[in-house]
Amino acid sequence: MGTEQQQGASTVDAEPPVVVLLGATATGKSSLAVDLACQMSASGHPAEVVNADSMLVYRGMDIGTAKPTMEERRGIPHHLIDIMDICEPASVALFQNLARAAIADCQTRGVTPIVVGGSALYLHAIIDHFDFPPTDESLRARLTSDMENLGTEVMYDRLRTLDPEAASGIEPNNSRRIIRALESIELTGSFKSTLPAWTYALDHVIQIGLDITRPDMDRRIETRVDHMWHQGFVEEVRVLLDKGLRDAPTASRAIGYRQIIDYLDDQTTEQQAKDLTMVKTRQFSRKQLSWWRRDPRVHWIPFSSGVETVSSLINVQ
Repeated sequence: MGTEQQQGASTVDAEPPVVVLLGATATGKSSLAVDLACQMSASGHPAEVVNADSMLVYRGMDIGTAKPTMEERRGIPHHLIDIMDICEPASVALFQNLARAAIADCQTRGVTPIVVGGSALYLHAIIDHFDFPPTDESLRARLTSDMENLGTEVMYDRLRTLDPEAASGIEPNNSRRIIRALESIELTGSFKSTLPAWTYALDHVIQIGLDITRPDMDRRIETRVDHMWHQGFVEEVRVLLDKGLRDAPTASRAIGYRQIIDYLDDQTTEQQAKDLTMVKTRQFSRKQLSWWRRDPRVHWIPFSSGVETVSSLINVQ
């Protein structure tokens, strides 16, 4: 246990800790968070869930994000879910401010915030010291014009030439992040400043990771994607297209939604869209796990662990 966490233990009665549940897609984070919140609330220590998934903020994106239903939330308040329309951009900086405000609100009321999510970048922006580089509207407009005229591949190659390390952490088709990286490099000479250091910006943080083997993760992802299709994922995307999903700067890039848009545009078959959704989800989950495993502060437990295991970790911190 680190010194920072030991210091937090002596003051946990004065201020509730920030409990962070993290892990790959389909490891059961959301249900475990509700189990924990219910148990804590029943014992006189109220707890609420703070979402740290970048796509759960969007209204209407329910099936493809595995958003917990009201029934699944079991009366536990959930923050930062269904707070934005799909056409609104959701930046890391905005999410950081909203999440930290929700956490502070919980702690002020004597409530333990349970931060849950699979978006590693967003999660670490919330809990760690994370400074954002400056922006320049005219430069951003020029880079956006270049992206439109030259294409994503050319712009990604430009980024890879200027900063190979930055490029390695960005998907080659993520035009928005490519532009952001190029903007940062031109303004500051580097995009490294956008990556979080392992230094908490919040007090009394306890990170708990749900560990899972790759075969188990792959099977659970396949099961989840199958379930999404049976629930009507394609129809959900079709409805959202009528609300502007195709041109949504952030929401349109979500895994599954992008693939179904291509299917509905007759660029792929439905089976290809489904298969690619599984592939992209597996790739994303492995990348997230790789990032989290570099963080020495995470307490890893088997993904099948019950709420008692999590409770014991919180109690000993």
